[in-house]
Amino acid sequence: MRRAHIKLSILLLIMGVFLASCRKDEEVIRPTETEITTPDDSGPIKGFFLLNEGNMGSNKATLDYFDYETGKYHKNIYADRNPGVVRELGDVGNDIQIYGNKLYAIINCSHFVEVMDVCTVKHIKAVSIPNCRYITFKGKYAYVSSYAGPVKIDPNARLGYVAKMDTTNLEVLDTCVVGYQPDEMVIVGNKLYVANSGGYRVPNYDSTVSVIDLESFKEIKKIEVGINLHRMELDNYGNIWVSSRGDYYNTPSKTFVIDSKTDIVTDELDLLPNSNMTLCGDSLYIYSTEWSYITNSNTITYAIMNVKTKRVVTRNFIKDGTDKKIKIPYGLMVNPENGEFFVTDAKDYVTPGTLHCFASDGIRKWSVTTGDIPAHMVFTRKAVINN
Repeated sequence: MRRAHIKLSILLLIMGVFLASCRKDEEVIRPTETEITTPDDSGPIKGFFLLNEGNMGSNKATLDYFDYETGKYHKNIYADRNPGVVRELGDVGNDIQIYGNKLYAIINCSHFVEVMDVCTVKHIKAVSIPNCRYITFKGKYAYVSSYAGPVKIDPNARLGYVAKMDTTNLEVLDTCVVGYQPDEMVIVGNKLYVANSGGYRVPNYDSTVSVIDLESFKEIKKIEVGINLHRMELDNYGNIWVSSRGDYYNTPSKTFVIDSKTDIVTDELDLLPNSNMTLCGDSLYIYSTEWSYITNSNTITYAIMNVKTKRVVTRNFIKDGTDKKIKIPYGLMVNPENGEFFVTDAKDYVTPGTLHCFASDGIRKWSVTTGDIPAHMVFTRKAVINN
């Protein structure tokens, strides 16, 4: 689960348990279908999935789907396609990716990877990995970062690991121990890089990126970067962009750049706070919801960085004032075919969020209500079959 800060996570756990115990049958999230825009079946991208994290402890992770070909938004499509799956998706959706014909959802606090058929959204298998966080792929294998231990703040929390899973039989084959509380990963050639956060060990955060040799599946080095690392993006020049959340006091959030050819940090961008980022061509879209315990408030910023020149192109990619209406930006994705982009709003973390679609010029096109805490999105080039 991604949050602006660790203490908020604890508060949400308490609130989530309370809400789950009080929820009535009529408050169950039911599948709905809403027509929100003109159908467009001209492009290779057929639609996208949005994974809603759901309130921690309340078993409310849900999956939505937007269909370009019909212009319809399908809320809670997983429940609709899998009525026989008990407890539906589970507790806290943390990542979603497509590889081959399968759709993979990381369900953090339920400790499994939900694997579905990408065209039918039907359940295939739940693969057990404790406190799993993010997933990436190469060849016939999936790699999943895991905090390994229980979901709790603990100054003695154990080292995390990366699990290696066969995408054919969906079995975990091996694990590689890395740093504390590993999060996002990228693969460059035969090396896997994982950002170690150390978030459970606050205030003694980790500050390293672990490098795994995929052939031996062993950690071969750690790169010192910055404290409380989280996000990673690989650009077209072999540079890895890494976000640091800071300590929420005097060490601010910032963005680092690692040269994967030398495994050396080449840039430390102090004026580029970073909660989430996504790359489209040479444009790195970044937003930040930087919490400060000193002011007890979030500072929200948006920016586009040109990764080739390493210069900021704009300090706000939303141009029509909609950013003032977004309470907590939480998810970000850019369509590589037409440049339109999507920003989600988690609002108060306990009620349904909102997905906003913007044209490439930063002007809002449409918005739709999502599940609770809309967070992770992935485009699909395979059409989802209607029921």
